[in-house]
Amino acid sequence: MVVEIRADEFGKVTSHRRDIGLGSYPEVSLAEARERARELKMKIRSGIDPIQQKQEKFNMLAIAKHREKTFSECAQIVINNKARELKNEKHINQWATTLETYVYPFLGDRIIGSITKIDIASVLEPIWQEKNETAKRLRGRIETIFDYAKAMEYFSGDNPALWKGNLEPILGNLKQVSRPHPSLPYEDISSFMKHLRQKDGISPKALEFVILTAYRSGEVFGATWNEIDFENCVWTIPKERMKSNKEHRVPLADEAIVLLKSIQTLHQNSQFIFPAPRNGGMLSDMALTTLIKRMHQQKLNESSLGYIDPKQNRVITTHGFRSTFRDWSADLTNYPREVCEHVLAHKLPDDVEAAYLRGAYLEKRKSLMADWARFCNS
Repeated sequence: MVVEIRADEFGKVTSHRRDIGLGSYPEVSLAEARERARELKMKIRSGIDPIQQKQEKFNMLAIAKHREKTFSECAQIVINNKARELKNEKHINQWATTLETYVYPFLGDRIIGSITKIDIASVLEPIWQEKNETAKRLRGRIETIFDYAKAMEYFSGDNPALWKGNLEPILGNLKQVSRPHPSLPYEDISSFMKHLRQKDGISPKALEFVILTAYRSGEVFGATWNEIDFENCVWTIPKERMKSNKEHRVPLADEAIVLLKSIQTLHQNSQFIFPAPRNGGMLSDMALTTLIKRMHQQKLNESSLGYIDPKQNRVITTHGFRSTFRDWSADLTNYPREVCEHVLAHKLPDDVEAAYLRGAYLEKRKSLMADWARFCNS
């Protein structure tokens, strides 16, 4: 059965004929068709174009379907955008890892427009006290994802991940207690190095290089062969990979050069000096953390105390070896504080002094790192 509709080119019901179907028999009975026809004619008499009304409803459903993006879909787009913005691949990986660990299992498949501040608080609450720094960074990342979703009109209203007046009353602020990274006493470094050199694989080599250079693991993971000057025994880290955004030259002791040459033929085709075994990309902190924990457990099995920071009674960390070096240089050497601090690439109080140290103190830093390597082997 067909109902005749008359409308002009502007959609106003008028003399122009158009037809609308009511369904086919026997799916639609004659009585049902007559009732539908009656309803449509009443709309037409009221100035409503049923065809236009149906098309508008279809368009609205299509727009609503387009806006039904899940949290993980929006997050992936934001991560891809961040990959172009952030210079440190470690930070990009942290974005993906924290979301996969703490958010996706609960909110990943949820339509982002349906997520509330209560949902976000329930994700953050379990780690808010034990891992407060991670939780705070995660909240900021969730807020950024909702900023993107709001800009794309996938949801409307206030950002549910905002802190002030939103999540703050629910989660509350915590008193910040700064604790240094657990570190190995320098008296134990030589025995640790002997144990470490018994291990096979790229992770032990990367950790040994971290210790010998007293440098941050992130810069070591991103190190490439073209940054190494074997002739002058210097590793030059470009400013793009430095926390301070300034180029930094790291003097390499003979032991560090020997280590690099021992793996050069194995990984010379890789972009990185210490590539991840599975995919050839960058190693992660978790690789070295797992290595240290395994070594610690082995020591415990030998009726030893393991590798513990005695001041904190916690298992040592990769970053803690920088403290080990700094304690050793302060207690057992006569090198100036400025030289020791510059080895660690700490920001010096005076920019003129810092510029001077980058050049004039390079030889002193070479001597200091040679002494450190000898101490590690003693």
